Amino acid sequence: MLIQSVFAAVREVFSPALRRILWKSIGLTLALLVLVWLGLTKLFDIFLTNHDLSASYPIIDSFAFFLAGFGLFVALIYLLPAVSAIVAGYFLDDVAEVVEHKDYPADAPGRALPFGKAILYGIRFAGLSLLVNLVALLLFFIPGINIGAFFVANAYLLGREYFELAAGRFWPAEDVARLRTEHRGTVLAAGAVLAGLVLVPVVNLITPVFGAVMMVHLHKRLTRGRAAIPDRREGQASLGNR
Repeated sequence: MLIQSVFAAVREVFSPALRRILWKSIGLTLALLVLVWLGLTKLFDIFLTNHDLSASYPIIDSFAFFLAGFGLFVALIYLLPAVSAIVAGYFLDDVAEVVEHKDYPADAPGRALPFGKAILYGIRFAGLSLLVNLVALLLFFIPGINIGAFFVANAYLLGREYFELAAGRFWPAEDVARLRTEHRGTVLAAGAVLAGLVLVPVVNLITPVFGAVMMVHLHKRLTRGRAAIPDRREGQASLGNR
């Protein structure tokens, strides 16, 4: 199921139907990364300007900025999963509608999450990702642990986030959690694919759209035969009662 979903995402992520969304996703991702870069650079500049050593030994400025360039680059890599979470929350419904209409025309379409809820969902995961990746960043200088900690943490976080966003179009929150627990191994493996993608420079910019396409297909395959949309307004039976 996962391999089929990955190949479907590879095939469709650059398709004409998704190309416009992909470019908008890349643009938003770059804009957020630039804002973070400018913010971190400004904070670093303020620190140096007000630091006694910087005033007494100006050469420290040049050396510090050289180190900061590399340090900020590393920091952005660790921040990319959080940025991806926000972008995914913004674009997932658009991607899902295209994939569901094209590949699953006989199935009932999912219900888009309210805009505010989708953004809050992305921000929630972004905050959790920042916290977890801050711990991973502290392990950066420990060989053999740094990349491993980053990969495992983000495999879990990205798998959970993208699956819940895709499944949330069809199921209430409690059923989404039950589905994720039921298929935890597959969801974690899907997250590992995304965590690996995040590590590839430039290519990692397509993570939000690629992850959305992959997880829409994966959710469809995992819930085949029982993915009818519960009527949340009338309180019909949830997944656990089916």
